Amino acid sequence: MNLKLTGGTLLIAGTALGAGMLAIPMVLAQFGLLWGTLLMLAIWFGTSYAALLLLEATVKSGGGIGMNSIARKTLGKKGQLITNALLYCLVTCLMIAYIVSAGDLLQQVLNSYSLDLSLIQSQILFTVFTGAFVAQGTAMVDKLNRVLFFIMIIVLAITLVYLIPNISFANFYLVNNDSKVELIKNSSVLFTSFGFMVVVPSVVKYNSEATHKQLRNMVVIGASIPLLCYLLWLYAVVGNLPVEQLVSFSNVSELIAVLALRYPNLGPILSLFTGLALLTSFLGVAMSLFDQNSDLFNKNKLVTFLMTFFLPLMGALWAKEQFISVLGYAGIILVFLAIFVPMAMVQQVRSIKFESLLQGVHYQAAGGQIALVASFTFGCFLLVSQLI
Repeated sequence: MNLKLTGGTLLIAGTALGAGMLAIPMVLAQFGLLWGTLLMLAIWFGTSYAALLLLEATVKSGGGIGMNSIARKTLGKKGQLITNALLYCLVTCLMIAYIVSAGDLLQQVLNSYSLDLSLIQSQILFTVFTGAFVAQGTAMVDKLNRVLFFIMIIVLAITLVYLIPNISFANFYLVNNDSKVELIKNSSVLFTSFGFMVVVPSVVKYNSEATHKQLRNMVVIGASIPLLCYLLWLYAVVGNLPVEQLVSFSNVSELIAVLALRYPNLGPILSLFTGLALLTSFLGVAMSLFDQNSDLFNKNKLVTFLMTFFLPLMGALWAKEQFISVLGYAGIILVFLAIFVPMAMVQQVRSIKFESLLQGVHYQAAGGQIALVASFTFGCFLLVSQLI
């Protein structure tokens, strides 16, 4: 077994598999499992193909530890500027949200052990501690992420052991909302749940000795693990709670509280899963920004650390409400960064002028021009779903 490829796969899966997974049943159950499952499969397929396009652009351009180098080589200075702006806006917003959520969770845990830290102190502690691991490089993040990811999967398996034996299959056929427009509006929730593309350049650079087939499999498997987890969680929760109850919840905490009442000891397990999911997602996103800063500014680790974590931490400390509201637009940014930018890169690396500079056989995503048109249509669909 190639541990670096396994690590890259788990970094992709861990970045996608965030705490937002817990809210998926609350979002999809009302439309029925058939339509919810079909929408999830469609978005998984579209995002996975877009990630393969980014993989193609990364390989053919000679790579780089961040999207900055790839954008410069394929899209020129203007494209590089646009790509960097989109990446910084998206990743900074995500990191702020993770720091806020993780700081709150860390404070609760420490307080339960009679360690009285304020929310600000908890956020600083979380950022500095995890940031120290990120600054050690992809290899360190990979090792930590492997441990955290396997613990998270074990915790999820324990949760399913509680839920699956008590599934009521009658719940699977209940539909509370027939509106397909309302269903489409929720596409952004699922799309951001597969938002792992920002780590693709980092894991490709980390596995520079791997074959193109191995890199492709790494991306596909890494994207498929969250899909499997999301579907298992969706079916397990819907099978245990009626649709009317699920749609009445205003946040994930209420869902966890109801499941904890029904199944003793499940509350702490779900809280642990939430913390691990936040941490693995934060590590993946922070690693991509750290590598981007290292690639763009070429400074030492301390300076790169400060550039990576200072602004998100300040946002979490002093402008929480304003920045969290910005997250509503993060999905739109992600559409451009994860769908349209890789398409533009691929158009360039497949051009006659660019291909004439390539030596040897290089990876190319299947499907040709028809698949690119389909990917463009998918991106437009996601934009419409978020602007309706």
